[in-house]
Amino acid sequence: MLDKQYNDGGFSGGTMERPAFKELLKDIENDKIDIVVVYKVDRLTRSLMDFSKIIDVFDRHETSFVSITQQFNTTTSMGRLTLNILLSFAQFEREVTGERIRDKIAASKKKGMWMGGKVPLGYLKEDKKLVVHNEDAQKVQMLFDKYLELKSVPKLIQYLKENEIKTKTDKYFSKGQLYHLLANKIYIGKITHKDKIYDGEHEAIICDEIFEKVQMLLYENKIDKTCGVKCSSNSLLVVLIYDDLGKKMTPSHSK
Repeated sequence: MLDKQYNDGGFSGGTMERPAFKELLKDIENDKIDIVVVYKVDRLTRSLMDFSKIIDVFDRHETSFVSITQQFNTTTSMGRLTLNILLSFAQFEREVTGERIRDKIAASKKKGMWMGGKVPLGYLKEDKKLVVHNEDAQKVQMLFDKYLELKSVPKLIQYLKENEIKTKTDKYFSKGQLYHLLANKIYIGKITHKDKIYDGEHEAIICDEIFEKVQMLLYENKIDKTCGVKCSSNSLLVVLIYDDLGKKMTPSHSK
């Protein structure tokens, strides 16, 4: 147990980015403190959500908490009840905040707004919007056209390597990157949210006709690959396996 004061004079209780507060948490995590005493709860934090996180740290290291001016003491049953009530409000606040964020994202995407994340190849981010980058956009168009020509992602990868065509980070395209790029509706000027598609604010790079042809080819290749595995497996088993009566046995699949 440390007999020590942690003073963050000049720092607001509205932030956890305070030198003495960080030192306090570090000492708690090192199991040096049994009980923390504050003048008022807002000297520790003014945010219910931050308070909930702090109490989680206290609980993990069996550290009690006392506010001497507010009858708040987690060493007593009444203090723990008060704590649970406060944490319930904190949980409620988190859930409401989460719902508001989700609603805002859904509403923004419905308007066709790009909501951030990794900027797709072919675009730049300007004022929180996607703007076409001509040189990269030509590369995207080439990838779509070349896939339709070669009709295979592995062949496309080989072509890109042979011609030293790389990503923005100067790396070779992976299979996963190409599948994601070729199926990305961003390139036809759309914004997706869950199972819904909206017209985007940004300019399309690929025309609808080319995009649909690529999607059909991707689908056909997926079906052919699956069918090929099953057919190959079946043909081998049919000629090799017989029952006790000499009849051919047909393989089947089960979950």
